[in-house]
Amino acid sequence: MKIHRSLPALLVGFALCVGLQRNALTQAPATPQLVILDTDIGDDIDDAFALALALQSPELKILGVTTTFGNTELRARLVDRYLTAVGRGDLPIAAGPATPATNNFTQAAYAKRVPESVHADAIEFLFSQIRKHPGEITLIAIGPLSNVHAAIERDPETFKKLKRVVLMGGSVNRGYDGSDGARRPAEPEWNFLCDPAGAKALFGSGVPVFMMPLDSTQVHLPREEREKIFAHGSPLTDQLTLLYHQWAAGSDNPSPSPTLFDPVAVTYTFRPDLCPATPMRIEIDDSGLSRQVNGTPNAQVCLQSDEKGFLQFLLDRVTAK
Repeated sequence: MKIHRSLPALLVGFALCVGLQRNALTQAPATPQLVILDTDIGDDIDDAFALALALQSPELKILGVTTTFGNTELRARLVDRYLTAVGRGDLPIAAGPATPATNNFTQAAYAKRVPESVHADAIEFLFSQIRKHPGEITLIAIGPLSNVHAAIERDPETFKKLKRVVLMGGSVNRGYDGSDGARRPAEPEWNFLCDPAGAKALFGSGVPVFMMPLDSTQVHLPREEREKIFAHGSPLTDQLTLLYHQWAAGSDNPSPSPTLFDPVAVTYTFRPDLCPATPMRIEIDDSGLSRQVNGTPNAQVCLQSDEKGFLQFLLDRVTAK
């Protein structure tokens, strides 16, 4: 039987359908993923954008933030100020073991506004959460793998009860792009370079690994999109604005368009369509160089991301109410 409807009724029905679809896209899922973000925030600016994206994504339930590499306590103080400013001071923050580091902590002035304190041990925090939620936690690793390495050495069986690790790291076919945009061959990527043994331990740990290497994460934030974020005027975008300018002033060779390596890994956790991954066997040598070899796959690797789709997604999320 055909049902005849008037044009106004059809328009109302169409509007309702559109509204329902928009609500479905913006509402939090019934069971968001449990995640811990492990970051070396404070050197480059992409970690700050990655944290912003995680905070703005209802698909994720952040159990805590752990800091890795170098002065991890100062990094934790940076996260303290950031989370307090955006109204998320409820989130636990834990600092990993300090390591030698000679690189420039560009956002140290922001962090030093927070009084010194001793944060919880990142490795014990990770283990405590794994024991509460065995097989359910995604560790998003967007810094050198110092904490991952320490955790595997301390208790490999508990570490193995992670659901998976989604990481930004490595280089398969593409190294760091040249200053003129020219693509260069594979080379040791920073996060693997700082702890090659940690990378080797992770890929041999038995935990499912999802790897976002240089091949798919060199996504630049153009000036127009950047200014839209900075002009938005929310507590979150205000922190990004402040941290961006500290980074730009403190970097040796700041790029006018930051490269958003780390937010790609955060996005992958719930939008894998923007960075499709392929099973591969990855081998890491003592210099931190990663390469694809023959053999049983030990990782899912994304070699090409949808850069335009990712940038629009990032802009929409970070500037959402």
